[in-house]
Amino acid sequence: MSELLLEVSGLKKYFPITGGLFGSKKGEVKAVDDVSFYVKKGETLGIVGESGCGKSTTGRLLMRLIEASDGKIVFGDKEITSMSKSELRKTRRDIQMVFQDPYASLNPRHSVEEILEEPLIVHGIGTKAERKKRVNEMLEVVGLSSYHARRYPHQFSGGQRQRIGIAKALMTKPKLIIADEPVSALDVSIQAQVLNLMKDIQKEFGLTYIFIAHDLGVVRHISDRVGVMYLGRLIELADSERLYEDPKHPYTKALLSAVPIPDPDIKRETILIQGELPSPADPPSGCAFHTRCAFCMDICKTTRPQNRAVDGHYVACHLYDE
Repeated sequence: MSELLLEVSGLKKYFPITGGLFGSKKGEVKAVDDVSFYVKKGETLGIVGESGCGKSTTGRLLMRLIEASDGKIVFGDKEITSMSKSELRKTRRDIQMVFQDPYASLNPRHSVEEILEEPLIVHGIGTKAERKKRVNEMLEVVGLSSYHARRYPHQFSGGQRQRIGIAKALMTKPKLIIADEPVSALDVSIQAQVLNLMKDIQKEFGLTYIFIAHDLGVVRHISDRVGVMYLGRLIELADSERLYEDPKHPYTKALLSAVPIPDPDIKRETILIQGELPSPADPPSGCAFHTRCAFCMDICKTTRPQNRAVDGHYVACHLYDE
């Protein structure tokens, strides 16, 4: 196995629910609930799931933009969860993030040159001339021109703004980029361009990606391995092709059955998921999916399934108990 870059174990994030006159704690939202995975150098790990499953919160926890309630995040040989603020600042040179909304993540009052220069200034990298050279280089890498550096975010299309967001993430020469729904706000025709750009950049700079999305088609296009999240839990993890050809978890099967197939001659049964998504403030006991699962057994209602290896998959489902 190639060298591990990131290892996550038992990661949890519970947000308190407060109320009443004195703001006392009434309960908690289990946004991320005991998630574990690893990422190898040079690969792309896709994380998918419907809205509210905790995938974006997981991405923010990895960068410590929010603090974890429990668990361990090891990046290279450093444990991020126990770092001091000064150590974390240095480590963030190596971990960068591309956000969902390319307009909200770019300062409208700053020119593109100022936006791209900012990470270098924050980390004390280079002279003014060296920083300017780096800005122009990164604009060329993402398919823009050096004269774009003088313009402002509102003067660009959505796809161009996301290219600027990618260029900003590349400025400090990171090892890992966490892309949080980077193409979901873009037109379908532009999505393909941005995805192909990200793949080309990955080869050129030897990058590692964690690619967070709700669109299974997009994730398949870019990911080496895919993890499926449901209600704060990672319920299936496998190589991309293996997961798409032979999903194991009933939830994954239902999600994939809804993905359109371009060939009209291929018929596939759509699996409907019954009922509403439970609240993460009050998740079901046992398997979180049991309230909507057609294969629910008595054990599913009481006992939480552990991740187990099934034909090269990791799947958390009692259907595969020995």
